[in-house]
Amino acid sequence: MTPPPPQPPPSGPNPAADSAADPRPGPGPLVVLFGATAGALGQDLGSDETDLILLVWQVVEPRSRQVGTLHKSLVRAEAAALSPQCREASGLSADSLARAEPLDKVLQQFSQLVSGDVALLGGGPYMLCTDGQQLLRQVLHPEASRKNLALPDTFFSFYDLRREFHVQHPSTRPARDLTVATMAQDLGLETDATEDDFGVWEVKTMVAVILHLLDGPSGQLFSKPEVVKQKYETGPCSKADVVDSETVVRARGLPWQSSDQDVARFFTGLNIARGGVALCLNAQGRRNGEALIRFVDSEQRDLALQRHKHHMGVRYIEVYKATGEEFVKIAGGTSLEVARFLSREDQVILRLRGLPFSAGPADVLGFLGPECPVTGGADGLLFVRHPDGRPTGDAFALFACEELAQAALRRHKGTLGKRYIELFRSTAAEVQQVLNRYASSPLLPTLTAPLLPIPFPLAAGTGRDCVRLRGLPYTATIEDILSFLGEAAADIRPHGVHMVLNQQGRPSGDAFIQMTSAERALAAAQRCHKKAMKERYVEVVPCSTEEMSHVLMGGTLGRSGMSPPPCKLPLSILNRSHSSSGKKPNIESSTQLTFKSSFLSLIPSKDGNFRDIPGCH
Repeated sequence: MTPPPPQPPPSGPNPAADSAADPRPGPGPLVVLFGATAGALGQDLGSDETDLILLVWQVVEPRSRQVGTLHKSLVRAEAAALSPQCREASGLSADSLARAEPLDKVLQQFSQLVSGDVALLGGGPYMLCTDGQQLLRQVLHPEASRKNLALPDTFFSFYDLRREFHVQHPSTRPARDLTVATMAQDLGLETDATEDDFGVWEVKTMVAVILHLLDGPSGQLFSKPEVVKQKYETGPCSKADVVDSETVVRARGLPWQSSDQDVARFFTGLNIARGGVALCLNAQGRRNGEALIRFVDSEQRDLALQRHKHHMGVRYIEVYKATGEEFVKIAGGTSLEVARFLSREDQVILRLRGLPFSAGPADVLGFLGPECPVTGGADGLLFVRHPDGRPTGDAFALFACEELAQAALRRHKGTLGKRYIELFRSTAAEVQQVLNRYASSPLLPTLTAPLLPIPFPLAAGTGRDCVRLRGLPYTATIEDILSFLGEAAADIRPHGVHMVLNQQGRPSGDAFIQMTSAERALAAAQRCHKKAMKERYVEVVPCSTEEMSHVLMGGTLGRSGMSPPPCKLPLSILNRSHSSSGKKPNIESSTQLTFKSSFLSLIPSKDGNFRDIPGCH
């Protein structure tokens, strides 16, 4: 059992008078705050996205060394199930939590009780003091955001007792490794072994540590509070910028319509650098569900990594480490035109898509109308053009506030001339990406006919003797696929594994497998559909050779049927016989890599080297 804390000095009958009689330099009142969730505790607090269930607090007046009443309040959790760790440490039950007040009511009571205690101890503005960053950054702010609660301003700045302790005792262990118990132990504080009330021991010990620190050389103590940013700040990034790789993460699985503000809200409580959200685009210039996020320091980045598989709506978001070079590549730009466009601060950016090629600034301003004026008029518009100056039909517009942007978004799918115009929220990083892509090369390369027949053993037919794998991890290899299929791998035809790559030559998450028969394909799909590979579930569905051929040649499959590839090969080219075998294919000699919309095959030659066979886009 954790040893109880030393008892703080008792409060005098008139703290305000005592403070006036014996004034001491120091910070204003501190509200020592402890909290717990229904899940993980300690360093992992908030990492499992569980609700807050407990708040314990006590006011300390540093100048008079007086303390107020200790308060403890349970919080009703939406999901009342307690983790074994929490149940053992707290002694709480689901029934007791069901009778508690909801978070918004507890926060109101907290503000009222703290204000009363501070007034009794002499008054003045107060500051929260917590053991580490997790309670505020990883629990209170995310939960308030999920429940659409507005936190009081006092929750946007606080003192981290671990850092304050490390300022006075730098020779001890690193600040992130400190706990309430180790701080008390390092100071040699005696504790009362009778206190076993969950949360009360921690708050009393923190108060004792604070009073001990204040009696030492405290010139630098409680002078630089931690700050939680209330608003994400947009801004440009230059390719000349140097971004620390220890501050960047990649978020994957975002809804395609997500804006930078939505991403910032997912990471609420953590401080994102100005212009630090870069939404990634695919080869067609559309968002691909990924974003790179740059934080102000490595500690914020480490906390962001703990939000891996937290939810945005009904979708869980994967969070991984990324590099500064990746961020600059996506968010950086060198165009003076773009730099001037993005130089206006605190602007909301919208993207317009589908403009007539003849549309100019006056046409766009007229389309938006006087009720949602563009900042700077024509100067607040940026038209995207091909390298030869031809318009692409895309443009970006600046608006001075969220209300004007919302009014403009109501023009989504309105008509300009004979075309309907799409409007979306955008970001400075997206502006850079779109301009960079069009400045370097067209998004869709010029279509060319194949120079040689495709040497794939793809026989025409509608029999569903193939399976399609969707949702593969981007790091998946042929060996991973064979292991994933298990016994069904023995039913793959020779040369029958086809990985689909995107236009940049990177894995798209799709693959096609040719099986020895339609029955074997159906059995493999039934056995492996939605089976997990590297924490991702993979869809396995039967398909025909014809459908596979369409996708491998750059076409698409949709609910409405097959969309043909940009150039279609004669069926006779694909009508080649191939042998059937129940043996496991020789992957070293049969792996075929296929670019979707940028076709390339790698075929081993007689000397064992690979030769490239141009295909069609």
